[in-house]
Amino acid sequence: MDNVDVCEEFQPRGKKRRLQDGNTENVNVGAVNNKSMSLQRSRLPQPSLRRIQMPPTVASTNPAGAVKKAGCGTIPLGSRGRLAQSIPAKVMKTRVAAVAVAPSTAAKGAVAKRRPAWDVKGKLDDTKKHLSDCTGKLQVAELQRKQFRENADVLGKSLSHATSRVKELEDKLRTAESQLQSRESELEQLRHDNAGLQKVLPLREAQISSLTTEVKELSATLKDTKSTLVYTEQKLDDKAALVDEQHKMIGSLEEKLQHTEQALTNMEQERRRLHNAVQELKGNIRVICRVRPLLEKERHNDMNHIQFLPSDEKVITLTKEQESRTGNNRKDVVKHNFSFDHVLQPVAKQEEVFEDISQLVQSALDGYNVCIFAYGQTGSGKTYTMEGPDELTCDTKGMIPRAVDQIFVTARRLETMGWLYKFTASFLEIYNETIRDLLVTKSQKAVVYDIKQCSNKSEQLYVTNLEYINVSTVEEVNKLITISKSNRSVAKTAMNDHSSRSHSVFQLHIEGSNAANGLVCRSTLCLVDLAGSERLDKSRSTGERLREAQAINTSLSCLGLVILSLSNKEAHVPYRNSKLTHLLQNSLGGNSKTLMFVNVSPLEEDFHESLNTLRFASQVGRV
Repeated sequence: MDNVDVCEEFQPRGKKRRLQDGNTENVNVGAVNNKSMSLQRSRLPQPSLRRIQMPPTVASTNPAGAVKKAGCGTIPLGSRGRLAQSIPAKVMKTRVAAVAVAPSTAAKGAVAKRRPAWDVKGKLDDTKKHLSDCTGKLQVAELQRKQFRENADVLGKSLSHATSRVKELEDKLRTAESQLQSRESELEQLRHDNAGLQKVLPLREAQISSLTTEVKELSATLKDTKSTLVYTEQKLDDKAALVDEQHKMIGSLEEKLQHTEQALTNMEQERRRLHNAVQELKGNIRVICRVRPLLEKERHNDMNHIQFLPSDEKVITLTKEQESRTGNNRKDVVKHNFSFDHVLQPVAKQEEVFEDISQLVQSALDGYNVCIFAYGQTGSGKTYTMEGPDELTCDTKGMIPRAVDQIFVTARRLETMGWLYKFTASFLEIYNETIRDLLVTKSQKAVVYDIKQCSNKSEQLYVTNLEYINVSTVEEVNKLITISKSNRSVAKTAMNDHSSRSHSVFQLHIEGSNAANGLVCRSTLCLVDLAGSERLDKSRSTGERLREAQAINTSLSCLGLVILSLSNKEAHVPYRNSKLTHLLQNSLGGNSKTLMFVNVSPLEEDFHESLNTLRFASQVGRV
């Protein structure tokens, strides 16, 4: 019998159960066989279906009747085998259990008594019950259909996964094949290299033998070296001990050096104090008289009216013969004696002149304002004293370049004691009571320059719009001096072919600091070449020269009034009466140091001018 009718309900109960049991066994065996075949065809992992739980009402329904009601008829055994192959084992067990329940229900129906014809209500109840059974079977069939569809989806996904896995494995296979080819080529290369190495092997063995011999020799040398090293280490230990002693000695010397430096600093401070005390004892305002020598064109003149005392270098005497007051023809000799801090005769060199001011230049580095200016009539040698001739030599250098040389030499020496200095230079002239900057071109001289105070707390003065140039070498300062000479106002007069018509003021601002001791000092060194005083009737000046002479004489008179006020210790000192005294205000009073060079002409025709100059200088010297 090839086919089994699963929809017959009225077969004998036992026979039907045996038939279902046989079909179940066939289905299970077919499913196992098909599963084995599928595993042999593909070793890919098979997807596992999730277990489907049947409702109790569905599980108790006769599946055979439901299938027959749906019009399924009979199912061939071969088809059952293929169906079982596609259905997971857990689902198949559920179906077999449902089929196993059907015989008992059919048996009940077969054993039940037939109702009489008049029992319409009973028949209606049977019909309803039968309809209810059919409805349940129909629901079971619908659930099975949905289950089959889900199984088909799962199998489709499994198939897609298996396909992608197959492609992945094929790619890996191709990669492995390419790697295999690469390894084979590498193996061939290694074989070739091995053959080459086999040829080189004897040579290397010979080299190894040679190296072995060399190693033995080196081992012997190493033993000697080790013994030498032991001896060297012993000497090194001795040296280390000696170095420790040296370090201790260095520490002791450094401590002594610190004490020495501190003592040197203290001595430097004491030197500054004592130096300032000596300078104050000499006088904060000093006067040095210098008589210039006769020029080549003046050799026919004599200097009998000027007398010097060989035993006293501080006295100068002017003599002049005049008619006696008694009325006879006798002439009386009138002597005018003057005493200054030093009188320099015409034979004095520039170096000797600088010796008298070198101590004041040191005071400028110590932090005191210093002013050195040359005063005298036109042609008495003021510019030569302060600046020197146009072509400078070591012997003819004036006071300004010599002072600058000493400043920078001493500053470098003080650097060893921890002092650092900063220098700022300026060069100006006062012409007709107007300030001009000598370090700029003439096209810029239209700028207005005023004297101002730096701040309310500081008495230091500065000039607006003036060029203040930082300098660090003597050469830089010498360049500034050359520029200022070319820009200074000069003119020819009846008394001098090359007369300075303005007051030239060179200022060097000094800022010193000692970080170790926290000391700071600030000062200004002023070196001034005053314009020459002259008598208007003798110079025969007119026009512009006359106005220049009047302005020069006025400013010099104001300088005399300031010095006279300082000598009288007056409460008010008229510094602001002229630009010259206003600019030199901080260098003429207080603890500042002032030195005036009184330049005197050796000519007898300048006797009255020389007398007035010496009288003015004598007043200054008494301050």
